[in-house]
Amino acid sequence: MTWRPARPRIICNPASQARPRVTAMRLAVGLVLAGVVAIVGAPPPAAAQPVEPPVLAEAVAAGTLPPMTQRLPEVPRVIDLPAQGKTLGRPGGRIVTLMSRDKDIRLMTVNGYSRLVGYTADLELAPDILRRVEVAEGRVFTLFLRPGHRWSDGHPFTAEDFRYWWEDMANNPVIEPGGPPPQMMPHGAPPRFEILDPLTVRYTWDQPNPLFLPALAGARPLQIYRPAHYLRRFHAAHADPDALAARIEAADARDWRALHYDRDRWYRNTNPARPSLDPWVNITDPPARRYVFRRNPYFHRMDTAGQQLPYLDEIAIDITDAKLVPAKAAAGESDLQARYLGFDAYTVLKAAELRGGPIVTLWREGQGSSVALYPNLTTTDPVWRAVLRQADVRRALSLAIDRHEVNQVVFFGLGLEINNTLLPQSPLFDADIARRYADRDVDRANALLDSVGLTERDSRGTRLLPDGRPMDLIVEEDGEDRTRLDALRLIQDHWAELGIRMYIRTFSREVLKRRVYAGSSIMVASSGLNNGLATPEMPPTELVPVAQDMWPWSAWGQHHETQGEAGERVDMAAASRLVELYAAWMTSTTRDEQTAIWTEILTLHAENQFSIGVVAGGKQPVVRTRRLRNLPDAALYTWTPGAHFGIYGLDTLYLAPEDDAGAAATEEPGPEPGDGPG
Repeated sequence: MTWRPARPRIICNPASQARPRVTAMRLAVGLVLAGVVAIVGAPPPAAAQPVEPPVLAEAVAAGTLPPMTQRLPEVPRVIDLPAQGKTLGRPGGRIVTLMSRDKDIRLMTVNGYSRLVGYTADLELAPDILRRVEVAEGRVFTLFLRPGHRWSDGHPFTAEDFRYWWEDMANNPVIEPGGPPPQMMPHGAPPRFEILDPLTVRYTWDQPNPLFLPALAGARPLQIYRPAHYLRRFHAAHADPDALAARIEAADARDWRALHYDRDRWYRNTNPARPSLDPWVNITDPPARRYVFRRNPYFHRMDTAGQQLPYLDEIAIDITDAKLVPAKAAAGESDLQARYLGFDAYTVLKAAELRGGPIVTLWREGQGSSVALYPNLTTTDPVWRAVLRQADVRRALSLAIDRHEVNQVVFFGLGLEINNTLLPQSPLFDADIARRYADRDVDRANALLDSVGLTERDSRGTRLLPDGRPMDLIVEEDGEDRTRLDALRLIQDHWAELGIRMYIRTFSREVLKRRVYAGSSIMVASSGLNNGLATPEMPPTELVPVAQDMWPWSAWGQHHETQGEAGERVDMAAASRLVELYAAWMTSTTRDEQTAIWTEILTLHAENQFSIGVVAGGKQPVVRTRRLRNLPDAALYTWTPGAHFGIYGLDTLYLAPEDDAGAAATEEPGPEPGDGPG
């Protein structure tokens, strides 16, 4: 590849667990420092001479694949497994997992967790694809690539791949009519983008951008680079017009934009021809009953024994009915499974393990609540809207719930009877916030409802709304979690003691979203905060009305996202204060400021019960074949910041020999550091 120099590459504004350690995050986005902070991670351990994965040895010998010394970056990321309490593994083998829909193969991007920077198991940010990052004043980010890093097809990964995304995609009005994503426009203006050399890029904002690094590390990350060498052939600014027209016709695409979008789809993994930086690359065209993800021979990580990661040669995904997954997992048809396994399946899975089947463990969910209720404060029903906007009504609903009963009956006493807030593993956890209005007090709840004028009842004892309708409260949910349904059935009885009749209606998730967006829903039952493990440096986005896809205030979020062109302006004092606090966090310059902002936001939520948490910290069954090693027995299972299995290193899992399936992982050492090939 010939590197094109910057021309100049500057885009201006078109208009002008134990408690996680946070040291690296503090360095990453601590804005108090006036100088430059380098995020380099822990000092890399020494690595042995490269050991070629056996499955690739034949291709290397035949000359169709370069040897490992030429495939790895000059400075690979070396994973010190013993320091993590893991064992050096053995390369080879395939595991099978189950999904219910073709589009769920996107979870390989999540679980593979190859990121420019990523979270460690201790929730610290560390470079991964990048060699290092330098941050100045919280607004100047300099990214240094690893020399010699290559895409899965062997093409160099360089600054040109960042330029292509920024100039030819994010700022191309055909591909992105709305411009760059919100994380690149934190205060309404984009950064200045520069290529300093073929392996160094810089983004400079006029104000701090604390969203940037956490977004790069997300479960679905902000992907600010693309394989330019591959995608140019589908881009009108680069491709030969006749050749591009032929490709559009052959693909039966609407236009070049649709073709480019279809060929890119990095998150969905639907194009096997697209180069990747992930540990495994899809080799199966959709639709299919089985998808095979094969090891990336150019993956940038290795262990201290010189073995290239990932250890596993392949991961196969079998498509099956979601309802059959628990039975299939119990029968050993999945080598690693958590998705589609609810806590209600644990008894069956454990019984299978006792009969010699796969091992089942329970991980703690990392959400703010396993079951939460969301009053829709922007519902289009004017009477319900006025009722639900009264904080005492929401407090009464919370006080009436017998969380202890729900915990004992549905979660076997294993959950936490707290609000929808941060978990004890978060450094921001506050016991008072977690328990506010969470202790059952039916008398107080009834008194609160009486105090706001909801005193009239019908002949059945049901309270009446101000317009004379009975308080028949319809709670909508997506039907994907049986434990949530079981909890709601108990809460029906709890709220009946207030004179409120609750009805449960189930819709598909997509239909449910549309109903909330339209304002049709009055209340939604779902899981709680996606991130119950937040640190002060992580954005409090989930707790403020800044996005449409939020159950309590979709119309307010839409108003914020569209800059006032749609939705409704926030018109509640407490919610307006949340917006102010979020704006303050977006320009905060110290960890102390961020902590104070987070604390006030969490306090406002607990005091106002914008969402009503029921039980948190539920248990997620994780099933694995007895041969699989290096997977924790106990961990947190969470979408963000954990990326499900992602932060625990799916690339470090390996299979013990068939005749040693019952042995402990510590009895399965790999090559010792210093061992060479052969």
